[in-house]
Amino acid sequence: MKKYLERLYNGLVKENPTLILMLGMCPTLAVSTRAMNGIGMGLSTTAVLILSNLVISALRKAIPDQVRLPAYIVIVASLVTVTELLIEAYLPSLYEALGIYIPLIVVNCIILGRAEAYANKHSVGLSVMDGLGMGLGFTVALTLAGLLREVLGNGTAFGAQVLPAGVEPMGIFIQPPGAFLIIALIIAVQNALGIKTRQRKLVESGCDGMCAGCTRVCDHAEEVTGK
Repeated sequence: MKKYLERLYNGLVKENPTLILMLGMCPTLAVSTRAMNGIGMGLSTTAVLILSNLVISALRKAIPDQVRLPAYIVIVASLVTVTELLIEAYLPSLYEALGIYIPLIVVNCIILGRAEAYANKHSVGLSVMDGLGMGLGFTVALTLAGLLREVLGNGTAFGAQVLPAGVEPMGIFIQPPGAFLIIALIIAVQNALGIKTRQRKLVESGCDGMCAGCTRVCDHAEEVTGK
């Protein structure tokens, strides 16, 4: 049970794909203009992450190494197509808001990265929890960024007016530069609070993360190489 909870905590805090690993920045910067957009994109990606990790882990011994990445892309593309059709059918307003970024989930580096780094080396249960943790971490980051940008840029939160009358919203925050500023602000607060992420622990221990050229034997090297 501890291993499963560790995978969940890992994605939410220790290796948050957006705030720690800096993955999936394209949809983060593009769709996080509103909190609801962030939730929609985050949950869509979470669903694809969970299912792709499940399928890839279940088939990890059946997929030849020579066609591993093309097989992953086919699996992910199939799941994204189903997700896109469901969103278009049942959530048309969200479908219009997210636009091209729904099909682009296929090439989201978070999904392919977790498939290659984790799902093809571990059991189905752990892989599902890894996908859930990473997806929720991505959703939290998108929602938080979207909420801050919406409040500062539009004066609303989840569509409801929150800024007092007479206070002019700062339009820059709903523009691409505003996304960079908000993400930087969130990371700065995280660092100020001293949240112990995996990267911070590596730096404090004197590790530069370059396992390929390192002669030390440690848990991080085993996790990266899968040995």
